[in-house]
Amino acid sequence: MTIRMPAVSGAFYPAESHQLHHQLATFLGQANYDADSRAPTMLVVPHAGYIYSGQIAANAYASLKNHRDAYRRVVVLGPSHRVALHGIAVAEHATFRTPLGDIKLDQIAINRLTDLPGVDVRTDAHALEHSLEVQLPFLQTLLDNFLLVPLVVGQSNVELVREAIETIWDEQTLIVVSTDLSHFLYDADANRVDANTIQKILHCETSLLGEEACGHHPLNGALAFAKGRGWQVEPIAKGNSGEITGDKERVVGYASFAVYDGVSS
Repeated sequence: MTIRMPAVSGAFYPAESHQLHHQLATFLGQANYDADSRAPTMLVVPHAGYIYSGQIAANAYASLKNHRDAYRRVVVLGPSHRVALHGIAVAEHATFRTPLGDIKLDQIAINRLTDLPGVDVRTDAHALEHSLEVQLPFLQTLLDNFLLVPLVVGQSNVELVREAIETIWDEQTLIVVSTDLSHFLYDADANRVDANTIQKILHCETSLLGEEACGHHPLNGALAFAKGRGWQVEPIAKGNSGEITGDKERVVGYASFAVYDGVSS
C-alpha cells in the first residue's frame, strides 16, 4: 500500500505547513460556535479553494472544538470531479498525506465496504480529487487520533450511499459530506436556487440534483441516513464566490451545516 500524496496543495490551500496552520487558525478564530454544544454527527461543507469557501467550511468545523477525542473514525464523502465513476470508490492507500502530516486509513472499515455491490477500489478516482483533500487539514487541526475512510462517490443511487454509511457507522464516527451548491449562475439566481437547496437539506430531502449541489449523490445518501436516524440539520453559514471575487455574473454557491442526534443543546 502507498501514500496518497496531496494533489491540490499550493492551489486550493497553502502547500507550506506554517502557512496552512496560520490560515486555518484565522478561519477558525473568526468562526462563531457554541462552546457548550454536543459533538455533531455529520458536517456538510464546501470544497472550493480556501480563499473562496474556507471560512464557510470553518464555521461548521468549529463545532468540533472541545470534541477532539469524540471520534475514532471520520468518513469523508465527496463527488468525483476528474474520473467517470459509477458507484463508490475506495482507495488502496494506507495513508493520505497533507502538509500537516499523514492520516491513516481505516482498512477494516474499507474492507467491509468493498463487500457491498457498487463499492470498488479505484485509486485513480482519488489521485487528483480535491473534494476530499481540502477537508483533511481541518480535521487534522481539530481532531486527535482518528482513522479516515475517504469515499469518492460517482453516479450512485441514494440507497447505496446510505447503506455504505450504515455498514461502518458507529457513535464514534463523524460523517463529512463535501459539496458546493449552484454553479455559474448570476448572483441573484444563485441566491434563489441556493436558498431552495438549503431548505431541502434542512428537511433531509434526498432528491437533490446536480444543478443544486455538485455533491448531490453523496449528499442525498447521507441525508437519507440522517433522516432515518432522526438527526437534526442546523444551518451554519452560506455565501458565494462573487462575494470574494466581485464577479456577480458567474458565481458558485457555498453553504455549511452541522447535524446532531436529536435537537442540539
